[in-house]
Amino acid sequence: MRDAELEAARFQEQIARFELDMAKAALDRTGVDGARSDATLLRITAPASGRVLKVLHESGAAVAAGTPIMEVGDPTDIEVEVDVLSSDAVRIPEHAPASLEHWGGDDPLHAVVRLVEPSGFLKVSALGVEEQRVYVVMNLVDPVEHRPSLGDGYRVDARIVVWEGRDVLTVPIGALVRHGDGWAAFAVEDGIAKLRALKIGHQNQASAEVLEGLREGERVIVHAPDLVADGVRVVERS
Repeated sequence: MRDAELEAARFQEQIARFELDMAKAALDRTGVDGARSDATLLRITAPASGRVLKVLHESGAAVAAGTPIMEVGDPTDIEVEVDVLSSDAVRIPEHAPASLEHWGGDDPLHAVVRLVEPSGFLKVSALGVEEQRVYVVMNLVDPVEHRPSLGDGYRVDARIVVWEGRDVLTVPIGALVRHGDGWAAFAVEDGIAKLRALKIGHQNQASAEVLEGLREGERVIVHAPDLVADGVRVVERS
């Protein structure tokens, strides 16, 4: 017990000497009368040119070596980072074009995907649903003059193009109904609802690409009620 107490006392002595050295260093920098001397100031230079983005220590205090004091950056040279569902991230091709909306300006900004991070993270949505999400990093294409007020940590909504095509036949998502293991739609022929099995390609929240089953210009029923079936007569209402 006495040996343990002696060892503890020696540790306390080392701590007291360290605190004394810190007090002497602080006294040397402020001077005896409390006035700070320019000759004893510790000057810290910024590692790069830019603006102060964030101050991490706003008041005077002793900090350990390597402790971040502030963040310095160039707001004119920024990148965009958004998080998307992992199921969507796997569909994003390299250098995919994107548009940034609701950033505060009148027109969307243009960007290009630079990186889809290989590791995801768990995020709980506003509805309490656990989602696996992935960060996507994009470079801005528009010059600084088009986004002078956009700064670090600002909010944007991103639309990323995962696929595009020309002369694509599409059908509204609301017209699709389940048919076995696939999709179908009710086409209207001479006032009669005809169930058409469809081969669907790419799709988004508004429309789906039709590869087989419909011709251009054919009319389809959107959000068909349960009363609609193959061969039922239907009447168009405006």
